[in-house]
Amino acid sequence: MRLAVMITMALGLVAGAAFAKTPYHDGTAEVIKPTDKDHPLGEIVSGYDFRKAMIRDVQDDDFENPAMLVVDHGEELWGTVDGSAGKSLSQAFEGCAEVPLDVAGAVYPRFNNAAGKVISLEQVINMCRETAMGAKPYKWESRDMLGITAYIRMQSRGSRVNVAVDGKASAAFERGKKLYYQRVGQLDMSCAHCHEDNYGNYIRADMLSQGNINGFPTYRLKWNGVGSTHRRFRGCMKNIRAKPLPYGHEDYVALELYTAWRGNGLKVETPAYRN
Repeated sequence: MRLAVMITMALGLVAGAAFAKTPYHDGTAEVIKPTDKDHPLGEIVSGYDFRKAMIRDVQDDDFENPAMLVVDHGEELWGTVDGSAGKSLSQAFEGCAEVPLDVAGAVYPRFNNAAGKVISLEQVINMCRETAMGAKPYKWESRDMLGITAYIRMQSRGSRVNVAVDGKASAAFERGKKLYYQRVGQLDMSCAHCHEDNYGNYIRADMLSQGNINGFPTYRLKWNGVGSTHRRFRGCMKNIRAKPLPYGHEDYVALELYTAWRGNGLKVETPAYRN
């Protein structure tokens, strides 16, 4: 029965939605006009503005936002010496990331010369721990990884997302774009069916956003905790009855790059709060 309901919902979405779009913000949203002529949307809006005021209020208050507990943990890790090199991440990070700390949260995923490919922020953190600190890598969705990632991204809070997709990053970008529009799973759906064709419409009790990732790592009520962008990707795959890929898979990194580009110009909001 549950699968039948999901299929019915999917058919409604894929058909282009036989219902009118619901106004998805109260007129106070910051609406960005994309500067790239190849951008598929005429406007770019943060997921923040698709949420009700009670959700936005929690995100806006650092004392109320439960994700700040994870950020505080990340701040402790930032200055903690770990590994055989006797260094902390605060001493090693900028050399590994190849950009200043206050910039990293707005430009990753990014082509990293030392890695020789596009990598996510989680991957550059672990690369730094292993090569510069002589420390063990963090597990992807561990409290330590979520904490340090949220802390680093928060240093760019208020800055504009500005991921680069040209030059050496172009192959990963094109791969991510292909994946965004690729139908997968038993429901035969792509990312675009929800976040491009139907943003502003409700799927059950949840309004679909444009799927921008400028607030990750994000605290979700559904998770009762903080999660990464790749956790969100895996959740979407499960929802459409597709097999999720492992955290850090090159396809997810490419998809993250493309999705981040779609939100270029939005403010970094980490740590966001969502239902």
